[in-house]
Amino acid sequence: MKNILLLTDFSDNAWNAIFTALKLHERIPCHFSLLNTYEPSFAPVLGERGKERLGVLYDSLSDNSHNELKKIMGYLEINHTNPQHSFEMISMAEDITKGTNKVLSQKEIDLVVMGSKGASGAKEVFMGSNAVKVIKKIRNRPILVVPDEHDFKTLTKIVFPTDFSRTFDKYELQPLREIAEAWNAMVFVLQVAQEFQHDKNQEINRELLKKRLHGIPVEFCEAALESTVEAAIMKFSVASDAEMIALIHYEHTFMEKLTHEPVIKKMGFHTPVPLLVLPDL
Repeated sequence: MKNILLLTDFSDNAWNAIFTALKLHERIPCHFSLLNTYEPSFAPVLGERGKERLGVLYDSLSDNSHNELKKIMGYLEINHTNPQHSFEMISMAEDITKGTNKVLSQKEIDLVVMGSKGASGAKEVFMGSNAVKVIKKIRNRPILVVPDEHDFKTLTKIVFPTDFSRTFDKYELQPLREIAEAWNAMVFVLQVAQEFQHDKNQEINRELLKKRLHGIPVEFCEAALESTVEAAIMKFSVASDAEMIALIHYEHTFMEKLTHEPVIKKMGFHTPVPLLVLPDL
């Protein structure tokens, strides 16, 4: 039984992420926990004493949270009849990252799923997004970020960028394996670089990755770095008709070293297909 945490703020983006998670795992026994966190935008500056004075406001937010979660549960009970899936709802007076971390500390969660609405320019830098906040703060679980306009149909191709500069633990790759196996999807291992000569360490890691992904279709590919790593990944993903991109979330990635761009953050905003962020174990 796979335990999946679905983050929802009751927006269209969140609904789309829920539907995607259900379709993606339609062949896998799963227990889904629906989490809604609520906190007034000005709450962090109040302190605990200030929050106590807002009891009426928190009661109202709590009632709304529970009512909206019940609506989702009611909808799923009527319209989602997969006997392999079960659901529960969780409402919490916290910001999204603290609430998510609390659930992860209490439950054996295998995957976190949430929606993302893209941003651009100054808004991206100044405001960020809940998806990016969660990716930044949650480092010990895989996270699936679903773009707001993505309509999931099937999964035949997954792009997995790397430069083979690190070893690959079998546990951190397990979420990728599970999804690829469930859909018999091809994994394109994509190296984005200015030159493609491997040193001894890279060759060892490349062979190790082959072993880690043994049993699923894998193709090793190369993409020349032209402007940014993100652009190279996007160009390859579009050209190959990939339906998902997977990235390992670890400090000082090869992509950041090459271009000084925080690739995972950018991909969280701009990817047109679901982004699977694998944990840094």
